[in-house]
Amino acid sequence: MDQGNQLFTLALGLVPPWAVDVVRFTVEEKRLDLYVNFSRGSHFPCPVCGQDCPVHDTQEKVWRHLDFFQHAAYLHARVPRVQCPEHGVHLVPVPWAREGSGFTLLFEALVMAMVREMPVLTVSRLVRETDQRLWRVIDHYVSKAREAVDMSEVQAIGVDETSSRRGHDYISLFVDLAAKRLLFATPGKDAQTFEKFCEDLQAHGGNSEAIAEVSMDLSPAFQKGAAEHLPNAQVTFDRFHLMKLINEAVDVVRKGEVYSQPDLKKSRWLWLKNPGKLSAKQSAKLQELLKNQNLKTAQAYQFRLTFQEIFTIQNRHQGAVLLKAWMENAKASGLPPLVKVTYTLMNHWDGILRWFESQITNGILEGFNSLLQSAKAKARGYRTHKNFINMAYLILGKLDLRLPT
Repeated sequence: MDQGNQLFTLALGLVPPWAVDVVRFTVEEKRLDLYVNFSRGSHFPCPVCGQDCPVHDTQEKVWRHLDFFQHAAYLHARVPRVQCPEHGVHLVPVPWAREGSGFTLLFEALVMAMVREMPVLTVSRLVRETDQRLWRVIDHYVSKAREAVDMSEVQAIGVDETSSRRGHDYISLFVDLAAKRLLFATPGKDAQTFEKFCEDLQAHGGNSEAIAEVSMDLSPAFQKGAAEHLPNAQVTFDRFHLMKLINEAVDVVRKGEVYSQPDLKKSRWLWLKNPGKLSAKQSAKLQELLKNQNLKTAQAYQFRLTFQEIFTIQNRHQGAVLLKAWMENAKASGLPPLVKVTYTLMNHWDGILRWFESQITNGILEGFNSLLQSAKAKARGYRTHKNFINMAYLILGKLDLRLPT
């Protein structure tokens, strides 16, 4: 064997009967072509039963390999089809690529490492391949890794939606709160998403009847889905979503008062941020505004702070007593947005009080949502739900991709 051919045979990790027998290097095209062959008279195992079989014929195939410095590298091979006396003629799998792929395993491993760190479109430009071909690689490895996911221990989940594209286009995310990993993602945010989740849960060794806790927002569709498909789960309404309701009420009060109180202009975030997150300048301005005892926005702001403080307690009875007092005071305040919130709280009373016992929230989902939206922004969106969901699994699913090294 030529020394150059032998070097590339070793570099590719080929073992007999496979070997590189031709190397063509084209400077003008910046391309390296490696031709892999097998010795005459070789036998290969039948892909079905493993029996050693003679070669029936061959098929010419080409795979993109890792670049050789700045030069694109391609592997060529006559892939044998063996004649098995029991199972007939079958194409032999090659050790450097998976069936049906136009890339070598090492090239795919490089792609999968890169797409975790940068947008697929950027990777496609770097490796000089179309993003559609790369998305097919991602789909293969994500799907294969998810097949091995074990959900048998899942007992507490969080559910939330995230926007897939502009407009009312959503993906529902189901997260294992204990393991802090994405379990399942599906288009939509209706009750059917729970049915799909339970089917996927069962397919991965889990049991919908074993789910004891679920954290969610106040979505009627989610409540319906949980009631129908998670029979033993106690619902906790996420306190971050409750705070969102309070913040919205405070902001409505501010907007209604801004025309009679010009000092409220451009002060929105002073009332919605936690005091500890304000800058010195913002804090000073807030304190100045709070001196106005007739300011309805300041009154609503105090309700906001009190509500937030209640959710530092870890006792259901105490929490219920304080929440009832807060609601009575809110009703007596004469501030319609806050009065409206009290009725929402009454209509979701059991799930709100459940927090004081379960202490579970969708905080992990809020973080996940932020990561996904950041990835989406960098990628300038994803063309399909499938692409978005595969990227969600890749970023948040803690998948074992079992990539070649």
